[in-house]
Amino acid sequence: METQPEARCLKRRVKGCTLDVHPTERALVVQYEVEATVLGELGDLMVGERKECQKIIRLKSLNAHTDTSSLARKVVEECRLIHPSKLSEVEQLLFYLQKRKESNDDQEKTRITPRDFKPYAGVELDEVASINSLDEYVELLYEDIQEKIRGATLIFQLARNPDNLEELMQNEPVLGALARVLREDWKQSVDLATTITYIFFCFSSFSQFHGLVTHYKIGALCMNMIEHELKRYDLWQDELQKKKKAYEESPENQTLKKDHEKSFRKFQSLLIKQEQLLSVALCLLLNLAEDTRTELKMRNKNIVHMLVKILDRRDQDLLLVVVSFLKKLSIFLENKNDMAETLAVEKLAQLVPCEHEELLGTSLRLLLNLSFDMMLRSQMVQAGLIAKLSSLLADEAQRQISICILYHISMDDRFKSMFAATDCIPQLMKMVFDCGERMDMELISLCINLAANKSNAQLVCEGNGLKMLMKRAVKLKDFLVMKMIRNLSQHSGPTKSLFLDHVGDLAAQISEEEAEEFVIECLGTLANMTIPDLDWALVLKEYNLVPYLKDRLKPGAAEDDLILEVVIMIGTVSMDDSCAAMLAKSGIIPALIELLNAQQEDDEFVCQIVYVFYQMVFHKATRDVIVKDTQAPGYLIDLMHDNNAEIRKVCNNTLDIIAEYDEEWGKKIQSEKFRWYNGQWLEMVENRQMDEAGEPFMNGEDGESFIGNEDILERPDLFYSADGILSADGAISPEFYSDFQKGQLAQSGYMNRLTEQLVPTDRPVSAYGFRPDEEFFLNYNSGSSR
Repeated sequence: METQPEARCLKRRVKGCTLDVHPTERALVVQYEVEATVLGELGDLMVGERKECQKIIRLKSLNAHTDTSSLARKVVEECRLIHPSKLSEVEQLLFYLQKRKESNDDQEKTRITPRDFKPYAGVELDEVASINSLDEYVELLYEDIQEKIRGATLIFQLARNPDNLEELMQNEPVLGALARVLREDWKQSVDLATTITYIFFCFSSFSQFHGLVTHYKIGALCMNMIEHELKRYDLWQDELQKKKKAYEESPENQTLKKDHEKSFRKFQSLLIKQEQLLSVALCLLLNLAEDTRTELKMRNKNIVHMLVKILDRRDQDLLLVVVSFLKKLSIFLENKNDMAETLAVEKLAQLVPCEHEELLGTSLRLLLNLSFDMMLRSQMVQAGLIAKLSSLLADEAQRQISICILYHISMDDRFKSMFAATDCIPQLMKMVFDCGERMDMELISLCINLAANKSNAQLVCEGNGLKMLMKRAVKLKDFLVMKMIRNLSQHSGPTKSLFLDHVGDLAAQISEEEAEEFVIECLGTLANMTIPDLDWALVLKEYNLVPYLKDRLKPGAAEDDLILEVVIMIGTVSMDDSCAAMLAKSGIIPALIELLNAQQEDDEFVCQIVYVFYQMVFHKATRDVIVKDTQAPGYLIDLMHDNNAEIRKVCNNTLDIIAEYDEEWGKKIQSEKFRWYNGQWLEMVENRQMDEAGEPFMNGEDGESFIGNEDILERPDLFYSADGILSADGAISPEFYSDFQKGQLAQSGYMNRLTEQLVPTDRPVSAYGFRPDEEFFLNYNSGSSR
């Protein structure tokens, strides 16, 4: 029998080295191929094998100020796999990594790996595991608890190396034994349960092994372990509280004191091990939750309630896992509702701020997800998060996400005033003025919302605030900054008077050359300038605004938003006698009537155009133009009973003035009001068929009708008055008497007969926001912020 030649030597060669950057970490990935050959005694090839390998070079020292050239030389010198000829390539990859944004900003880890955990103290052994001794480790799993822990620990050492997972997966007896031991003995030893769970966690870190973990039902087992450990924690707490209470009731009893101290030390020891088990079990579940079907099963087993309960713990590594899990779950409505029920926001608020930067960032991201819900935003405010988030604006790492959460809170008018009690607004203004030409959308959006509150507006305008905002808006033609200025201009009081110095700057921006969205905000700001000291006639003449305003009134001449702002602007300017006359002479009134016909379905347009007519008839100089030269009164009569309450109010005020000064229109208006209020009675009288015998109350002795063939409204003596006295001329409607009895006759827009003076009505509320000259009140039904 011939013997095989004895192997003499082993040769290893590294071939095909390629470099790339790590997708998420600051690291280089070296891909290479190892060729191993075994030579015989005579130097002939006996065995040959090739294996593809990978090495990750983590660059912890790489930052924005690192010299990439020096670092590249160091990498090439220390890593023998990289040939010196690849120095320039390494340098380019390092430069790319240096410029690439942190994964914390743009993308988050979707999976937790074994490297993310600190070493587990309970599994430290002096011996080193070998893949060739795997069968021996499996045999240990059939011994007592201590031997089982030893065997599981050695297998765990192998599982920590990703290169061994494939081989472990193919060894079914190993995984079957581990799953059996975990299922049967997890209650007997926390160390054993933790170690075996760690092994399956290593598999769960890779998507291709999720089926294996699911096959052994490790996820369901982890859910049971977490639920059981939470109940044990409650029992420990109750027992500790009882001993503490007994000691407090008898402080002189040293035995009770020592018993309490001993129990507390034991509790602390148990708590450390328990939290390690909870951490790894939750990480495993978090990895498996990649599959939404698996996540739904967890949700059905109350995973959200368990996680929120763990938020009371103090271990920051455990809290990081819990908050990360909640953040992933929070994107689904049902989970978000569960978090609302369990008051998760109140517990999360305790983590803001905290020294653990990653925990803080993850908590803020979870709060951002929850802040889309109105009820949860209320809970955030109650938990004092406005002040806490404002304090984080100075932290550059957390600034952006803090602004996003504050923006969501600022959308609710109830909470806008609370920002004035913090240092939020001064910090925001500093950011606005310090940023370059481009400003973050979230920052300016938050400023726009806050400017809609009077208290906030006063803080913004303090010092040179308004002046600097105007300078930036005009210089950069920034329509968002101008929108913020427009919100500031809505408020009455000292804030509005500050705008007198900037009327000229605003008027100068209204031209065809400027961007339409920028002009809209400038017009809206000017329209809010209801300041008695402002000479509008001078402004219109100096900046030649009348032709621009008239041209934009033509239907289709511009976007509807711009046309609407022009109408509102005309309404504001028309408060001045001379301006109203100037606009009437320019032919703006017929243009408004044409626009009213074109936009009759749009309540906002109709309301603002009718308000312009009110301003025109309010002034003697333009009253005749409206009443005698146009058909505006006819349109107003048609709109008198519009479904929109605001339109009805402005129409009635305008028609009352017209009725006072034009007898003919007064009769028509009175007739229409009477017909409206008595419509059912008139319909009955006009449509009822008389029988041949007639009725005595409708016919005289000769059978002739009292009203004949005339319109019943031509018999004013049939009109009723409030006190039973017949009005001979029929010129006063029932509304007049009803208002007189209620004491409302001299309301805004009506003639006050005692003083013979007209009291002007307020400008109607526009869709943009509240009326600029009204007192601002916070309420739950205010218009939404933009």
